Amino acid sequence: MSSETRINDRIRVPEVRLVGPNGEQVGIVRIEDALRLAQEADLDLVEVAPQARPPVCKLMDFGKFKYESAQKARESRRNQQLTVIKEQKLRPKIDTHDYETKRGHVMRFLEHGNKVKVTIMFRGREQSRPELGFRLLQRLAEDVADLGFVEASPKQDGRNMIMVLAPHKSQKTRPKASAGTDTN
Repeated sequence: MSSETRINDRIRVPEVRLVGPNGEQVGIVRIEDALRLAQEADLDLVEVAPQARPPVCKLMDFGKFKYESAQKARESRRNQQLTVIKEQKLRPKIDTHDYETKRGHVMRFLEHGNKVKVTIMFRGREQSRPELGFRLLQRLAEDVADLGFVEASPKQDGRNMIMVLAPHKSQKTRPKASAGTDTN
């Protein structure tokens, strides 16, 4: 809940629309009566809609409410999936063995559910032959097509050519715990 949530004596309006502890509508009552009802029920009077006319207040245990909202926020953060983008850099005149090694890294990243940004760096005269880099990226995309797809097609960015690969959504990612037990 925001830090501006007003409770009990901090509510400074003459009358409020009151909601009972079980969600039932009590109606529009004077603030003194609402505070008295809250005190009799051993609950807090919490302003839940300050912009309404008159403001809406609810009888509830504010400490329990704050705890439950913090738990919900923690649970929603736990269910979020963090997108990690790994990067693999290549050169247009890459040797076959080096290409196989780099392709293996890209495949491993995709297996773990990470996106991969593949960058081809051009130097000197290589800049006049961007089609070499484009063909290399196309070849890499075909080689890893069973693990991922091209999310952003190859495009020239200054001296570099960039392509982004993303894992297939239906693919189940390997848990990180089992990744550390590989003997490879």
